[in-house]
Order: sequence, then structure tokens, then C-alpha cells
Amino acid sequence: MTRTTARVEPIVVVGAALFDDGRLLAARRSAPADLAGRWELPGGKVEPGERPEDALARELREELGVDAEPVERVPGQWPLRAPYVLRVWTVRLRPGSPAPRPLQDHDELRWLTPDRVWDVDWLGQDVPAVREVVARWSAGDGRP
Repeated sequence: MTRTTARVEPIVVVGAALFDDGRLLAARRSAPADLAGRWELPGGKVEPGERPEDALARELREELGVDAEPVERVPGQWPLRAPYVLRVWTVRLRPGSPAPRPLQDHDELRWLTPDRVWDVDWLGQDVPAVREVVARWSAGDGRP
């Protein structure tokens, strides 16, 4: 008897490495309870039929009240709890966008300079992605 296993496609969660004036935005979770108080790259789940880049712009509008555009995908993807994977893009605010503010799922935002990135308690699942973002940021002399 041959056993086959169905391959489950991962559900993509998009994260934003949002840069402004040489700083990276970190968002502190307020929900759910098991993640509250830890820091992450803002973003969220891609809905069925939605392009990841569109999901990222939508999530940033909903969570932070900003008009932002993805610039470049950061190479790699990082496993979250099954069946989710995290993919990250560098992002910039569009001209005229309001400043980010915590609207959903976050209670504080912090702009981090390269020497302060590790001053916050990142979610463990975000740490590998943040490391990749920082490596690319450092190679670009503080630009995303």
C-alpha cells in the first residue's frame, strides 16, 4: 500500500521593513495575548486571490494608517506556525502619507537606527527576517 501525502501550500504572511530617514519601524504587539509586548515587523496575512504586495499595502493602511508602497522583496522566507510563512519587503511611505500610528494589534511604534535595532524584544519568529533586513541595510549604508 502506497501512502501519499497532500502537499499543503503555505499561507503567506507579509512583513514590512518600513524605512524612513535611515530608520526601521518596529511595532509592539498588543494582541493576541501570547504575543503582546513583543516587537515585530508590521504586516499580516495575504487573503486568497490577493497579491502579496497589495496585502502589504492594505495591512499597513489598516494597522498603521499609512499609505506605503513595497519596494523590494527581501530574499528568503521564514517559517511561522504551520502552515504560515513570513515574507518581507522593504517599504517606503508614499509622499503625503500620514505618520504611522498604532491602530490595530499594536500599542507602540518605535523608529530604530541601525545601532538600536536589537534594543527591542523581537518576536522569535521575526528575528531571522530582521537579521536579513539588517544585513542588507548595513550593506546599503543605512538605506533599504
